[in-house]
Amino acid sequence: MSDIIEIFERGPENTAYAAYFTGQSYLNMLSTQGVVIGNVTFEPGCRNHWHIHHATQGGGQILLCTAGRGWYQEEGKPARALHAGDVVNIPAGVKHWHGAAKDSLFVHLAIEVPGENTQNEWCEPVSDEQYNQLP
Repeated sequence: MSDIIEIFERGPENTAYAAYFTGQSYLNMLSTQGVVIGNVTFEPGCRNHWHIHHATQGGGQILLCTAGRGWYQEEGKPARALHAGDVVNIPAGVKHWHGAAKDSLFVHLAIEVPGENTQNEWCEPVSDEQYNQLP
């Protein structure tokens, strides 16, 4: 992991959302005004639970991958490998999860797309069985 360069300071342990993660993550809120942007660091094997970003108009999330290797998966679709430089646009209403590869730290910027009546719904964890089937 020493070859991974984190371009933003790693935040403290992500205790505020720990109940919605499997494994250890860290959160550094880069912006809470206008557009909300969080720098999220996942230790190897860490992933968040399935979740949905709801909005009546606009909304959703954009992930800008900045370091390491990870995964993104939408419900009903195969998982997509993520690397530094990848961008994921997640429309409102799409159930999904994201997190680190088994053997790599993973860092992304999580950008909340502004919208009306936005809220996040946390769902079930990504099971070890689902996660361990990833290459």
